[in-house]
Amino acid sequence: MKKTLIIFAALALSASASMAQTPNTLTKKEKKQGWKLLFDGKTTQGWHTYLRDTVGSKWQVKDGALVFDPTQPKSGGGDIVTNDEYENYELNLEWKISKGGNSGIIFDIQEDPKYGATYLTGPEMQVLDNIDADDNKKQNHLAGCLYDMSGDATVSKPKPVGEWNQVKLIQNKGHLTFWLNGIKTYEGQIGSDEWNKLVAGSKFNNKMFADFAKVAKGKIALQQHPGSSEWRNIKIRTL
Repeated sequence: MKKTLIIFAALALSASASMAQTPNTLTKKEKKQGWKLLFDGKTTQGWHTYLRDTVGSKWQVKDGALVFDPTQPKSGGGDIVTNDEYENYELNLEWKISKGGNSGIIFDIQEDPKYGATYLTGPEMQVLDNIDADDNKKQNHLAGCLYDMSGDATVSKPKPVGEWNQVKLIQNKGHLTFWLNGIKTYEGQIGSDEWNKLVAGSKFNNKMFADFAKVAKGKIALQQHPGSSEWRNIKIRTL
């Protein structure tokens, strides 16, 4: 009897594993709901380095993940952005970071040569190794936070380095909601009095950020920053 139960348990686990969704794919239900992949698991199609036509060599596809590799030549760096702009949407993705690593998801980017960087126009959801990254001193710089504006350790609960973290980011008519690993890390309205107070108390209260978060529509970026970052299951649906 004991042997039969062990065999049954093994078969159940095997069946469960076989039913697990393959990374970088969409189920029939997701397709019906309007989800689209922003990363096919094989190429960098649909992305380009900010203010360039192609993706730099520091960004590579390895084992079904989009990887930022800081060991590659410096000339191949830069944030990568989507080819398309998005306004009202739900974005889901997974990320993992190297020890001491730092990155971010920047959105509502206005790609224009007059803006030398993605973060001059786009807010950011922080990606970080909370334990060993240099940028872990401020509470609102922790993983999952609205960078330099809102969030703290009570909501920032990233998984250990080397494990995948799940992100859900919703923007609908300027209303933002962030989740990291199922925990809501931020909710608020772009342009509201509360939002403006957050901006006023942040690094973005500076003339170089005069056009920061002025338009709740734009491109989405994955940030080049210290350390290696990996990304997969990047999918979006229009609301």
